[in-house]
Amino acid sequence: MGRLVMKFGGTSVANIDRIRNVARHVKREVDAGHDVAIVVSAMAGKTNELVEWCRDASPLHDAREYDAVVASGEQVTSGLLAIVLQGMGIQARSWQGWQIPIKTSDAHASARILEIDGTEISARFKDRKEVAVIAGFQGINPQTNRITTLGRGGSDTSAVAIAAAIRADRCDIYTDVDGVYTTDPRVVPKARRLDKIAFEDMLELASLGAKVLQVRSVELGMVHNMPVFVRSSFDKPEDIDPHGTPPGTLICSEEEIMESHVVTGIAFTKDEAQISLRQIEDKPGVAAAIFGPLADANINVDMIVQNVSEDGKTTDLTFTVPASDYNRARDTITSSKGKIGYIRLDSATDVSKVSVIGSGMRSHAGVAAKAFKALSERNINIRAITTSEIKFSVLIDAAYTELAVRTLHTLYGLDQA
Repeated sequence: MGRLVMKFGGTSVANIDRIRNVARHVKREVDAGHDVAIVVSAMAGKTNELVEWCRDASPLHDAREYDAVVASGEQVTSGLLAIVLQGMGIQARSWQGWQIPIKTSDAHASARILEIDGTEISARFKDRKEVAVIAGFQGINPQTNRITTLGRGGSDTSAVAIAAAIRADRCDIYTDVDGVYTTDPRVVPKARRLDKIAFEDMLELASLGAKVLQVRSVELGMVHNMPVFVRSSFDKPEDIDPHGTPPGTLICSEEEIMESHVVTGIAFTKDEAQISLRQIEDKPGVAAAIFGPLADANINVDMIVQNVSEDGKTTDLTFTVPASDYNRARDTITSSKGKIGYIRLDSATDVSKVSVIGSGMRSHAGVAAKAFKALSERNINIRAITTSEIKFSVLIDAAYTELAVRTLHTLYGLDQA
């Protein structure tokens, strides 16, 4: 017997039939003797609908009221699942974020969890064998006593944080895929499901384009050393042995992985935009004049490449931003032209970022060089490069994204079992 947190995403609870399917997954674990807490998202599409209602009501709406509205989607799901579980003879009750409470910062629509008191939920496990059905994505700010939300994918973060708070043995993330793959199987049909992946590798994959898990949830798992198991909610509940290991991917510490590959996976994102500033005077303070206003505008800058001219008097500087922030970034730089002192601004939105991730890079030389050679043989031009200890990313023309991903996937032997 153990203690589990089971998280179900929007597609898994999209309608009453699917909620009944979720309930059968829960019953399987309860019947096996486990203490179970469930974290649910809103039904698929409901959060988008609620967001649109807020925008229709007022384009400049109060962020606190926005959170009050969009948090209601998870409240509906948690109540419905509790009702279905009760109908199956399982003692269950729903919990909203403020009832536990899940205490957060006051950054509405992107709050961070500060503290969770899991005492009452743990006590009910012991005294009543009661299943907790928790609305994900939401919490409460203790200073203002207002409902807050954690941003897109926040239910993943809620689940891992709750698992840590109640000292669960594992946090199972049920989704519409059966695990984490070496890359997107829609682009590379030979992509393989990983049995295990280290927290660090998963963190890089999540931040660089893989949409299986929210980045913050992986961070929390790593900080609390909470094993996270990604699995499919569409596997038949009755076909799964609750004491065995079903198909899926375990995200865990690197020490638990016996055989570590040099490259774990390939991530990519087409939501990139490139901005290049030409012939900037090369003097102290120029970088601050460029990136200070962008930071003030809450625009995240990713890749940065600087080339200094031969005479050392001018420099060209290229950087990337999310495509959604492109217009704001360009306007911000243009309005600061007097302080920056550039001659020309060039930009491109038809670019993509392809990233190679693997903890094994720490102990292997020449991993990136192999990629550069393979891409050049395919006539794929690299616009910019960034590296870290366990990953490197290249910026290329968007038209070559899939070719680059397939080339690199084969190059590092990820096609092979």
